[in-house]
Amino acid sequence: MYSNIIITGTGSAIPNRIVKNTDFKNHVFLNEDGSLFEKENSEIIEKFNAITGIEERRYAEDHVNTSDLATQASVEAIKSSKIDKEELDLIIVAHNFGDIKKGSIQGDMLPSLATRVKNKLGIENPNCVAYDILFGCPGWVQAMIQANQAIKAGDAKKVLIIGAETLSRVVDDSDRDSMIFADGAGATILELKKEDKERGILSTAAQTYAIEEAGYLYSGPSYNQNLDQDVNYIKMLGRKIYEFALTKVPAAIKVAMDKRGLEIDDISKIFLHQANEKMDEAIVKRLYREYRKPVKKNVMPMSIQKLGNNSVATVPILYDMVLRNQLEGHSVEINDIVVFASVGAGMNINAITYKL
Repeated sequence: MYSNIIITGTGSAIPNRIVKNTDFKNHVFLNEDGSLFEKENSEIIEKFNAITGIEERRYAEDHVNTSDLATQASVEAIKSSKIDKEELDLIIVAHNFGDIKKGSIQGDMLPSLATRVKNKLGIENPNCVAYDILFGCPGWVQAMIQANQAIKAGDAKKVLIIGAETLSRVVDDSDRDSMIFADGAGATILELKKEDKERGILSTAAQTYAIEEAGYLYSGPSYNQNLDQDVNYIKMLGRKIYEFALTKVPAAIKVAMDKRGLEIDDISKIFLHQANEKMDEAIVKRLYREYRKPVKKNVMPMSIQKLGNNSVATVPILYDMVLRNQLEGHSVEINDIVVFASVGAGMNINAITYKL
C-alpha cells in the first residue's frame, strides 16, 4: 500500500467584472520620474498585448475582498472533494497584501486571511489550524509543499490550500505594468490516501534568490508625483524578472523531475504561473531544450489572455479550469504526470511533480 498525498477537490473564484485592454485607452501613463510617457496609449496597449498575451482581466466587485474570494473558492473545493469541512486539519492561505477594502491604502492582515476563511466557512473544530503564507506569486505552490510536509510528518490528513489576491487594489494607475495584474482565487483539498498504486505528489523543489534579486518586485510610490508619495504600490523590474525566470525556473523544474527520475516525455501538462505569455512560452522552451526535445503540443495551458495575472491564484485556477474542461484543447487523465511551477517576489521559485 502507498501513502499517497493527492488533490481530491478544486475550486475557483473568478470575479465577474471584466476589464478589457481598451479600458486603459484614457489612462495617463507616466515614466518613473513622473514625466509623460511618449507613446500613444493605443501603441502602448498593442505592444502590451503582443508581449503578455493579456486581452482582458478580472477585478473584484467593490464590496468583495481577498478573503471573500478565498472563501468562495474553498466552498467549491470542499464540495468537489466530498469531505466534511470539520475534518480539515489545516487551512493555508497564500496571498501578499491581505484584505484591501476598495479605496483603502492599507492592507488588513489581522486576523489572518486563513482565520477569516475558517470563520466564513463556519468551521468550529479548534484543531483545524489556520495560517497565512507570504511567498510572492509562488505562494500557492509553496503552501502545497508545506501541506505535503505536514501530512508526511503526521500532523495533518486533510488540508485546504488557497491562493487569493486582489492586485487591482495595489496597482499604480500611472504605471503601464498596472495592466498586467488581476484578482481571483483558487483552492485545493490535499488528502492522505492509502492506495494500491502510487500517485499524488511525487517530488518538490523550492529556491529563494535574495541578493540583487530581492528587489526585482517591490513596493514603491506612484509615478504620479501629485499623489501622496508615502503610499506604496506594487512595482517590478520586468526585464530583470524575465531574464531571471528564463534561466532559473526551468532549472528548478528539472530539480523536481530529477528527484523522481522523470524525463520530459513523462510530463503531460505544465501548469505554470500566468505571469506573461511570452515569458512562459520561453520558460517551457528552455526546459525542453534541457532535454534536447521539441516542445510538446498543448503541454502548457494558459488562462492569462482572459484572466490576467492574479498572482498566487493563477496556478490553482488554471488546474481547476482544466479539470472542469473549461479550457478548450486541454484535459488531464488518470496516470498523467503534471508539473506545477511558479516564480515571483523574493525572488522565489518552486515546482511540484504530481501524478493523477
